[in-house]
Amino acid sequence: MAIVIGSDGARHWTLLTPGEQRWRWFGWLVLAALTVFCWRIMTADTIWAFVADAPTQAADIFGRMLPPRWSYIDQLWGAIWDTINIATLGTLIAIGLATPLAFLAARNTTPSVLFLRPVALFAIVASRSINALIWGLLLVAVLGPGVLAGIFAIALRSIGFIGKLLYEAIEEIDETQVEAIRATGAGQMQVIGYGIWPQILPAFATICVFRWDINIRESTVLGLVGAGGLGLALEGSLNTLAWPQVSLILLIILVTVILSEWITAQVRRMII
Repeated sequence: MAIVIGSDGARHWTLLTPGEQRWRWFGWLVLAALTVFCWRIMTADTIWAFVADAPTQAADIFGRMLPPRWSYIDQLWGAIWDTINIATLGTLIAIGLATPLAFLAARNTTPSVLFLRPVALFAIVASRSINALIWGLLLVAVLGPGVLAGIFAIALRSIGFIGKLLYEAIEEIDETQVEAIRATGAGQMQVIGYGIWPQILPAFATICVFRWDINIRESTVLGLVGAGGLGLALEGSLNTLAWPQVSLILLIILVTVILSEWITAQVRRMII
């Protein structure tokens, strides 16, 4: 049976023809074969004995994690401060680079649609296409391990995010205000300052705060590749199987993310 919509707009049940029934069964058969094929690829290297033992292993690890080693927190304050610095400084650098990039990428503000706009769009897409951990790996290899690599990894990742949302906001402005200011004989910078910037300011502030919130989360794991912050302490604890320290670090990451979300919500409330 199949549902067809009649000329009056009402839905009616109708019998499938033999040919339609064969095509429908053929489609289900192809879908089932594709599912089995994908499942075989996904589980090609799986050792099912380990999977069967997974609940026991998980219960054992969680048992070792409790209670968290609270005394270890004295050694984490520096890592927490590094994480906040990585997220904040990386976001500020990204804002400084992404803002002019967004004006070059927006169709209504770029000086050259044929040359500068494609270059700016390519830079935005290139930044967004690479994960922060990959940027961290590359920058640790170039700059060496430490907070500086983490800051630049966060900045390079954030440029694409801020640039994309900001240039879309610029393209959606009310052009009548821009034309009114341009009619007074204002230069391009005056048009941007008095006609465009006031219109995109709420979106700009929201985008920056939202990205900082995301960067707090990403900076907590950058240490896994040597880029400083809480991830570095987490990696050291995992390598030494210090499970009570691991549970404490995970709790601190959770509290940090909750605090950043609360701050973000408060700032958005003040802006909007």
